Amino acid sequence: MIRVNLDVMLARRKMRLGELAEVVGISIQNLSILKTGKARAVRFSTLDALCRALDCQPADILAYDPATPEPEDGA
Repeated sequence: MIRVNLDVMLARRKMRLGELAEVVGISIQNLSILKTGKARAVRFSTLDALCRALDCQPADILAYDPATPEPEDGA
């Protein structure tokens, strides 16, 4: 399963979710869905904007964790 480490990067950068949403140009609600790992997809343009805003690599935000089981609905 893909794990989203957006909260870790926000803490490292001492940035709030609302501030990141403003910089990236997406709603706090959509960013929250991504942060909690409930997003079904992420556009490359959004990932690019997140990496620019957080000065990081995609692997700092997304990680593959084979030990974490998939949710039952297959999401």
